[in-house]
Amino acid sequence: MRRSFETVIHLSALAEAIFARLDDQTRLAAHMERPSAMMGGGRMTYEFDAGRGQAVGSHIKMGGSAFGLSLFVDEVITQREPPRRKVWETVGQPRLLVVGAYEMGFEITPADLGSDLRVWIAYALASHLLGQALGPVLAPLYAKWCVGRMASDAAAYFAQLGMAEPRVAAVRYGQP
Repeated sequence: MRRSFETVIHLSALAEAIFARLDDQTRLAAHMERPSAMMGGGRMTYEFDAGRGQAVGSHIKMGGSAFGLSLFVDEVITQREPPRRKVWETVGQPRLLVVGAYEMGFEITPADLGSDLRVWIAYALASHLLGQALGPVLAPLYAKWCVGRMASDAAAYFAQLGMAEPRVAAVRYGQP
């Protein structure tokens, strides 16, 4: 069964500027490179192919640890439509704690005095015993943290440029 989480925020920025900022995975997922409580003090590092995650078919590999356990995931860009939409998904069997295979992405829609940014994830629980036991409780918290950090990091970046304070437009859990 797939589960999902999304957040939508309004930014006082043009879609082109938002897409350019988020199209760089090291900026989009910078929260994964810093040790955090959500990662049990661990962090992830990136390995890019020649497309650097900025072309359909490009691979992004992440490795690292959480709570002392080794993690690995290989993602491939499946859609990239500047300045509107970017989607990526896991390939192979990800080695993660509570989340298994997933698809993530962002969409940018022009709106009054700026743009609405929607960041989302649709995921399965990890298939191993730990993932099945803890996933129903911890995976939604992780999904909310990850998607929320992507959106709030974008908001912070555009706020520091002197743009109006962003506002959260919607937060949704569900099953696509």
